[in-house]
Amino acid sequence: MESLTRQLYRHIGRKAVTAADLRKTREFMLDWAGCHAAGKRTAEGRILQNWNAKWGGTGLEQEVFLAAALSHITETDDLHRASVTHPACVVFPVSWHLTRFLKKPFGDCILASLKGYEVMCRIGEAVGSEHYKIFHNTATAGVFGSAAAAVYLMDLSEEQFVWALGNAGTQAAGLWQFNSDAAMSKPLHAGHAAAAGLKAALLAAEGLTGTAQILEGEKGFFKGLCADPNPDAVTADNSGWKLSETSIKPYPSCRHTHPSIDAALNVREQMNEAGVQISEIDHVEIRTYDTALRVTDNPSPDSTYSAKFSIQYCVSLTLRKGFPGLNHFEGEELEKNRTSDLLTKIKTREDQKYSSAYPMHWGSHLNVYAGGQNFESEIVSAKGDPENPITSDELLEKFHGLMEYAEIEKEQANSIAGWILDSDDRERIPDNPFNEKMKLKTS
Repeated sequence: MESLTRQLYRHIGRKAVTAADLRKTREFMLDWAGCHAAGKRTAEGRILQNWNAKWGGTGLEQEVFLAAALSHITETDDLHRASVTHPACVVFPVSWHLTRFLKKPFGDCILASLKGYEVMCRIGEAVGSEHYKIFHNTATAGVFGSAAAAVYLMDLSEEQFVWALGNAGTQAAGLWQFNSDAAMSKPLHAGHAAAAGLKAALLAAEGLTGTAQILEGEKGFFKGLCADPNPDAVTADNSGWKLSETSIKPYPSCRHTHPSIDAALNVREQMNEAGVQISEIDHVEIRTYDTALRVTDNPSPDSTYSAKFSIQYCVSLTLRKGFPGLNHFEGEELEKNRTSDLLTKIKTREDQKYSSAYPMHWGSHLNVYAGGQNFESEIVSAKGDPENPITSDELLEKFHGLMEYAEIEKEQANSIAGWILDSDDRERIPDNPFNEKMKLKTS
């Protein structure tokens, strides 16, 4: 029987690509561009940039590593639910920088990105639920997506695709242990996945062979890293592309907190209409799926990162302040919100209703008891999911918010947005469009 990677190559080759698919890919690229710019302004971003200037060196692989790491810092990058991966921060850095390096047209970059998403998400769906308890899927499945994007950009053969994924898979890595003490390791996962996948493809182009059975082999990816893999997911039939199943995140926190944030926004509005003050809240109950609690049940966050991974913090913040922004997780805002009395009034518990629907639906139910009344909201599909998408205007609003956080002037932000969304497929990517001091021009 032919290997899964060979079957996957042929499966993707049979899929039709429409103008709508390519347009949506541009929209996801715009979202990634905002995340990348915002990442530079963070503490982790400054460390990465300082390291890169001092020790990182130069070259395509280093550019890709840094771009991927930076775009995964602010917790604003997209999320594919079924695979629990963030494809943008891994795939787009490879397709963007390799396209620019090869001086290929922008249309090739968009098509390669769409296919890179497909590979990453399909393999991410196949790893099984147990994998995610120890391994970070964005890192482990991401290495395949980045390799695929590079393969398609370089117009490599089926055999070279198989080699590239074989050599990418043997480099798959990324452990959740950093989360226990809110260490800064997470962006390294995206950086490594993007750079290692790129390297695997570049070496395949030179003839470096990789195993065809990297996924299903007796000493392969599934056997080594996955307790309950689902290999059929790699080549399962579906009518569209995985990118169209991917969610765009409206809030700068772990996606597992978003259904509860949505519910908190609804409850806040109900309380305002009823004239009930936040100070009158007696207690709050969050019911959600088990994975959300396993990853984000943290009633005592003490840093920017841990606050973004605290469902209690995110709900308390939203009830008190409304729509959460990046500034609410930093500095004085972080200190005020994490020491709020409201935080101590929040209890969480698993609800099997939402656990059984996960990962296809990420749901939550919020009860807030305040002023002698019960305010509640249920979320089945979080804002930004394909069933509850953000609008084009909301996407642009998010992008401009990220660019403002990055201290990029509005004129420059408009120029970047216009180029990504509307440039001709035949144009080439400018050398450095994310430099806020440069006026972006098309070639």
